[in-house]
Formats: sequence, structure tokens, C-alpha cells
Amino acid sequence: MLLVFCGTPQFAVPTLEALVKAGHLVPLVVTQPDRSRGRGMEVAVSPVKDAAIRLGIGVVQPVTIKNNAEFRDQLAAIHPDAIIGAGIDAIIVVGYGRIIPQWMIDLPRFGNLNLHASLLPKYRGAAPIQWAIANGESVTGVTTMRIDAGLDTGDILMQRSMPISPEDTAETLGPKLAAVGADLMVETLRGLENGQVRPTPQEHSQATLAPILKKEDGRMDFARSARDLFNRLRGFQPWPGMFTIFRGKTLQVRRAQPVQRSLKLPPGEVAVEGTRLFVGCGKGNDKDEDKNKDRGADPALELTEIQFEGKRRMTAREFINGYRPQSGDHLGQ
Repeated sequence: MLLVFCGTPQFAVPTLEALVKAGHLVPLVVTQPDRSRGRGMEVAVSPVKDAAIRLGIGVVQPVTIKNNAEFRDQLAAIHPDAIIGAGIDAIIVVGYGRIIPQWMIDLPRFGNLNLHASLLPKYRGAAPIQWAIANGESVTGVTTMRIDAGLDTGDILMQRSMPISPEDTAETLGPKLAAVGADLMVETLRGLENGQVRPTPQEHSQATLAPILKKEDGRMDFARSARDLFNRLRGFQPWPGMFTIFRGKTLQVRRAQPVQRSLKLPPGEVAVEGTRLFVGCGKGNDKDEDKNKDRGADPALELTEIQFEGKRRMTAREFINGYRPQSGDHLGQ
């Protein structure tokens, strides 16, 4: 097939590579403009642009696409050398980061095909991997879908599920889903070409949302269960992470684990036991209690690696020795 690929993050790179390896013709990659990043504000290219250059594919980086006549003409002019007048078969969209306008949806023969990192209609939105882990899901997956004018509301083409291990974070689960999704996109194109894949409308009543993460999502609410906080810590990696306040300063929690303790701690209260540091948690809301009923909602969270604002990461032992927290102190204030 003759394809245009739109993508930006590392998650999209395996799909681009798989399409080229499968023999599809990809003359053009569309990605976000280069951005200045870091303290030195050095210009950084997107992972997809880096991959396209390595694969010898042309790259365009429009600032806007909705009313961009030059970009529209560029896509419309793409055709196979041997079939003048025949246009693009499909536009593949993986984490591009722009809303696809209607003119672009209508352009290719098979439409705009998206790889989404959830089992739609669950977790529509910008952060499906993060929210699936944060919400304590044990299974997730990838979906190929045909883009329409809504937010991840288009018809489903194919899906593949994958377990979420208890040790998975958003950083470890993302590459696994990207690899599975790359193969699924190749399989989807094959199925569309031979007529074996038929679009299926989503059950919109079953939809859940995975909105873009905000820094405030990482603030620890100790009224939640320890299991819930642990899942959010796993899910909100690398950003915004999980943080609280101790003695008026921001304390980033880098590693933690739910534990069973014989003595119940009130939510937010600290217990120091030798070189170990615990904080009390609540039971969460009714939904959390139902979800964790069979798992046993843990009454406390052990903090094993933390970082004060402006300081290096440290173990609980180092934190106890350096800052002398006392049993009865409170986090979050």
C-alpha cells in the first residue's frame, strides 16, 4: 500500500519500522515541529523524525494542519509512480498529537487508521497506558481503528489484549504495547486489503476516558488506599510522578510499596520503624473498595525511595538519618 505516516513519540516508531519492513511504500512522514528542551534549551527532534531519517523517508513538520493549503496539496499530490492519479491508500496515525481535520480523513482510500494503546472504548484520550495502570487494571491492549471526527470514537478494526504485570509501570508497559501494536497495524492493513477486516462500531455507552495528565494528578491523597496510591505511582511515570508535602517542602515519592501492618495508621500519618518509613492510607471510595476487595486493600504505604525538592534521590534510610522524621509527623501539610 501507499501510506503516509503521522506520528511523534517513541511509541510510534515500531509501527513505522514494521510498515516499511512489511514492504509498504511510505514516501512521507508527518511529525511535530522540533522543540527546544532541557535547561540548555537545545533543539530536539521527535523520535519519529529520527527514525524517518534513518529509514531514508522524507519528513514534513507543519505547525498546523487544519487550514494548511500547502500541506493539503502535498498530500494530494502523492501517488504511485506507475499509477498517475491514484492517491494514498491510507494515512497511519500513531501518537501524532494533532486533531486530524475532515479533509485529511476523507483523502485516502482506506481512511486514516489509528493505533490506540487501549481496548477501546475503554480509555479514550491522550494517556491510556498511564490511566489503565493507575486504575489498577490487570489487562489492557491495543486497538486499530478508523479515525472519525470524534475523540477515539471511530470504528474498531482489530484488537489485541495484553496482561499488565504487577511490576509494570507506564515506562515498561508502553514499549510492549508498541511492539504488539506495530504487528497489529500490519495485520490490519492486510485484512483491509483482502476484505477480511470489517469495521465494527464502538459501544459508546461503555466508554471511559484517559485525559492528558496534569501535574496535580501526581499529588498524593492519603484518603486513597495504599494499593490505589501504588498503582498511581506506577502509572504516572515518568511524569508527573507522585508527590506530597513534608515540612512545607515538596517531597517526590520515587518508590513505594503497599504493606500490611498490625497497627493502623491514620491517613497521612508517618511511622518510623528503624530504617523503614510508613505512611497511613485510607480505604478509598466505594469503587476502590469493591475493586480491591479480593486483593485486600493495604492499610499502609512504605516509602522506599524519595526526593526532596532540589535534592538528590535517597533511600528511606538516608532520609531518616538526614531529616529525622518522627512517628506522628504528617505528610501532605
